[in-house]
Amino acid sequence: MPQCGQVRWLGVRPESRGEMLILDAVEARREAGLTGDHARPGPRNARQVTLIQWEHLAVISALLGREPEHAITPEDLRRNIAISGINLFSLKGRRFRVGQAILETTGWCQPCAKLEHRLGLGTFQAVRGHGGITARVIHTGIIRLGDSLEVEPLEHLE
Repeated sequence: MPQCGQVRWLGVRPESRGEMLILDAVEARREAGLTGDHARPGPRNARQVTLIQWEHLAVISALLGREPEHAITPEDLRRNIAISGINLFSLKGRRFRVGQAILETTGWCQPCAKLEHRLGLGTFQAVRGHGGITARVIHTGIIRLGDSLEVEPLEHLE
């Protein structure tokens, strides 16, 4: 099975509780995360970038009983990148290239209680197991809508 996906959505949060900015391209900076995102920079920050699987948005929407015109979006869940065509959970412990940047999976992106308050009762449970992954930037580069996500071969890991 090919280990590749495609960038379907990009966004940053300039302020912790502020509105998301939807982008066509963003710079991923080594040890700093995405340009314009409020995530704390630094090599130890395991949540520099959050990714969600595009296909899981429909699952979350269905679990919440939402009609297609009111479907959950990556913006609703405050994720940075939505990827289609690959199981993001298969990237555990791996590095992967998205556009020009190389990221490394650092963990699962669990739902928080704020989602329930913002999106309604049942959101926390609907997102469990579908929240995506967290990552840090290993190699600086530009990420654009439509770019591919490709898993880095194990022999190229440092």
